[in-house]
Amino acid sequence: MPYQDIADLPDSVKNHLPKHAAEIFIAAFNNASKEYDEEEAAFKVAWAAVKRDYEKGEDGNWLDTPSP
Repeated sequence: MPYQDIADLPDSVKNHLPKHAAEIFIAAFNNASKEYDEEEAAFKVAWAAVKRDYEKGEDGNWLDTPSP
């Protein structure tokens, strides 16, 4: 199921991602859900997209990673 807005994301996602990371997640998830018929695959793609620019902090919240 595609997500239209950050508010539509599961709590475990929206409560821990900054706005920009949530936008990345939504875009990647929605594109992957069109390509794959499995929601699990779409979640994996979405998290991989977030992990390119963010890392999970010790408190469980995701932080922007500095550019090299």
